[in-house]
Amino acid sequence: MRCNNRRTTRCAACSEVYRRDTFHLITSGLRGGKGTPERVATHPRVFATFTAPGFGPVHNRPTGPAGSVRRCRCGTLHDQDDDTLGTPLNPDTYDYDAAVLWNAHAGPLWRRFSIYLRREVAKRAGLTQRAFRQHARVSFAKVAEYQKRGAVHFHAVIRIDGPEGGDTPPPAWATAELLTDAIRTAAAHVRVDGPVIDGRPYAFTFGRQLDVRTIRSADFDGGQELTERAVAAYIAKYATKGAETATGALDRPLKFLAELAQLDISDHARRLIPTAWTLGARKDLEHLRLRAWAHMLGFRGHFSTKSRRYSTTLGALRTARAEWRRAQATTSEISEVVNTTLVLAHWVYAGTGLTDAETWLAETIAPAPGTEGEPTHA
Repeated sequence: MRCNNRRTTRCAACSEVYRRDTFHLITSGLRGGKGTPERVATHPRVFATFTAPGFGPVHNRPTGPAGSVRRCRCGTLHDQDDDTLGTPLNPDTYDYDAAVLWNAHAGPLWRRFSIYLRREVAKRAGLTQRAFRQHARVSFAKVAEYQKRGAVHFHAVIRIDGPEGGDTPPPAWATAELLTDAIRTAAAHVRVDGPVIDGRPYAFTFGRQLDVRTIRSADFDGGQELTERAVAAYIAKYATKGAETATGALDRPLKFLAELAQLDISDHARRLIPTAWTLGARKDLEHLRLRAWAHMLGFRGHFSTKSRRYSTTLGALRTARAEWRRAQATTSEISEVVNTTLVLAHWVYAGTGLTDAETWLAETIAPAPGTEGEPTHA
């Protein structure tokens, strides 16, 4: 039986199936197939990356205008695989509380962004919110990824369709440029108010780094244009990863905080997880379930989500695969029965007539000549 775990660190086989299903889900929303019409390939669509705000300076690899790598603030020219990348320059001043609470509110922040985005698209089309539903629809599919510093950020495919989704063409005013401008405005203004802890109010917004690129049907053009296949492969790759692959955290829940003493995790994760555990003990934060999701550094949302009309679903893909396997198994069984002679027994010549014992028994039972029908006496 499959365990159906999406994590690469837990089950390589099941995570590979999950990755491929996610790839087909994203691809069908970009160029059709799996029940989605091929006309979606002509709809305006972009690939957007939404980052988290800063919680304190961290070790990084800053790049210059020409793409050259410069020294970090610590004075070191870090290698790309350096384990210190993403860790705080000064852990004692790093805002661990805000980092954990950001992860806990990232899902609600995205939901509110999707509402703001529809408003901004409608505004640019000169439509009200109610009228917009009769002219167009915004569809998306996104995946959550952990940065090395342990903060969640989102990669999303966002598309403008007609009022009935991918089955209907978008209006003439719908362009990738209009969608890009609406995304930038919505991301800059969206905000979710958080809790007030020890007199400090928290509010959460997206980071200043926002990347929005138009998706093309052609191959890469000098590394500046994204193709449908490249976007789908990128999103599918991160659908099977969690905090354990980026920050050296855990891939399973904790029962007791004391377990950390015997686990091989990074020093940065060793401070993020207890922070989530401590915040989870507060009565006013019970709804965030921070202790249950301490191993995910506070993030409790789904790693891959999509709007209803974007494309097919993971459930539909799994059902189709199960039906195909049943059909293959039935065909194989029929083929074996047709091409195989089933031997139940074999025959051997034993002789003709009765044996000596059978002859004696027959003579004993048979009545004497002339006495047929006479009554017998006791």
